[in-house]
Amino acid sequence: MASRRSHPGRHLVVFFIGVAILYGLTALSQAHVDKGETAWKPALGLDLQGGVRITLSADGSPSKENLDEARRIIDQRVNGSGVAEASVATQGGRNIVVEVPGKTADRDQLEETVRRQAQLRFRLVACSDQSPGPCAAPDPTAGMGQGLGRAPLDLAADDETPAPSDSASGTPSETPSGTPTDTASGTPGAEQPADDVAKATSVKTALAWINQPDQAAIAEFNQYACDPKGVLVDAQGKAADLPDEPAKPLVACSKPEEGVVIKYLLSASVIEGTELDNASAGTPANGVNWEVQIAMGNSKTRAFPKGTTGASDDFEAVSRAFNGSENQFAIVLDGVVISAPRMTAVIIDGRSSITGNFTEQSALDLANSLKFGALPIKFSDKNTSVEEIGPSLAGNQLKAGITAGAIGLALVMLYCLFYYRGLGLVVVSSLFVAAGITYALVLLLSKTAGFTLTLPGIAGLIIAVGVTADSFVIFFERIRDEMREGKSMRVAVETGWARARVTRVAANTVQILSAVVLYIFATGAVKGFGFALGLTTLIDLAVLFWFTKPMVSWLAQFKAFNSGHKLSGLSKETLGMDVPTPRRTAAAGGDA
Repeated sequence: MASRRSHPGRHLVVFFIGVAILYGLTALSQAHVDKGETAWKPALGLDLQGGVRITLSADGSPSKENLDEARRIIDQRVNGSGVAEASVATQGGRNIVVEVPGKTADRDQLEETVRRQAQLRFRLVACSDQSPGPCAAPDPTAGMGQGLGRAPLDLAADDETPAPSDSASGTPSETPSGTPTDTASGTPGAEQPADDVAKATSVKTALAWINQPDQAAIAEFNQYACDPKGVLVDAQGKAADLPDEPAKPLVACSKPEEGVVIKYLLSASVIEGTELDNASAGTPANGVNWEVQIAMGNSKTRAFPKGTTGASDDFEAVSRAFNGSENQFAIVLDGVVISAPRMTAVIIDGRSSITGNFTEQSALDLANSLKFGALPIKFSDKNTSVEEIGPSLAGNQLKAGITAGAIGLALVMLYCLFYYRGLGLVVVSSLFVAAGITYALVLLLSKTAGFTLTLPGIAGLIIAVGVTADSFVIFFERIRDEMREGKSMRVAVETGWARARVTRVAANTVQILSAVVLYIFATGAVKGFGFALGLTTLIDLAVLFWFTKPMVSWLAQFKAFNSGHKLSGLSKETLGMDVPTPRRTAAAGGDA
């Protein structure tokens, strides 16, 4: 039976096509660099570049447990992937210090993401400035920044396009388009046991209350107004700062949009944010605008306390009661109404989308705030500071690290050229290819996953030089062993590869497992080191299988290598084999 013929040239062509595609993707990511950034340069961490420091001071005297919980949630928000190298630490008994790499242009948005309480509640609208209803009464402070217009955001089922008016529609849907269906770890639903989900009020009670709200709530509604910034103020223009208690009615303002702010009187909370199973940002299949998809707990898939229902069941009950009517329900985030839609259909699966004037970053920020839970403490507005900070290491540390890597790379190349001669060219080209792939992936991950390069990360990349060189040594020595047994280079390459491959895969597997353990269980810079080490180990395997081995097989087709030329590194002298010397014969006429 004929053996399968190898096509090393074809493998090399496919490999370089893959590298070209990688650089094409990298070029696309670099085409959208922010103003002030340098293209084709990796993002650097706090130790090498500096960044922005936000110091938050808690109101009152929070417990150590609440302060640590707040630190953990904020860390997940700003560094959810673990490769952005953001630093979040407690300071004293009241402060949390957040340090984010890079010169962040939108500091206000970063500060809002960090300190956001993320208390999401669903309430029913009893009345508003647009529709006074039972709240109709003289309001001397009305009109401050108010006017007719839609609320900033809409709520729709995931498979529906939002209606042109402020409304919510929904039909049963299988999977929300454009977003993963898996529930992310650390979601509010996973963090808080079902038994802890407190139902502030039943849907039936809330529906009855909005038709006939109590006089105290109506008086409070008429007592306050909303300023143009969407802040609830009293008759003197001072911020009201009413507590957002789930079991009580609430007077709240909408977010301003085109100068329009609406005041609402809302029922007690009928659905809590802690009942969400997941929240994610994405774009719908047939749309281009960003939205935040939310999935509510379902009593069919989650256990709820006896006598209570799941959030999706409550949402279905509200949608059935409001379907086709002028009634509204409100989505309230940290005491601010982000949407007050009307129902145009019954939503029965608990999956819906918050849509509006989202940018990619604002959608991701809101999704992260909802997904990673509410902060257990509130921070003071007066004692919050935002400042730029310089690198924590001296300016020459980056240069020293790159220089050390370049020197190590050069020494490995020189030694391989001296020892392996012609085969050393394979080592040099493989190292250059691995370096090029690593550089492209670092740039690509900097833009797509927030990866930042720190000094420990550089150390992980430098270690890869030794790992890659080790792969060459094992493979080449196997080839030399086979040729010492009298095999041709073509045969020696294939048999030597079969033996070296197992050893190399086993060694790299152990190293990848070590990197995974560091990434999962370590924190801070050590996590970045583990990520860089694992990345470069995978690159080493890819280069070994798809470049180094096909390159050696391709060289074996040339006579200079296959015949054992002195410069090939595979001559008998280089392999340490005995070379026969010609025998000298006795001169004519000599002694017998």
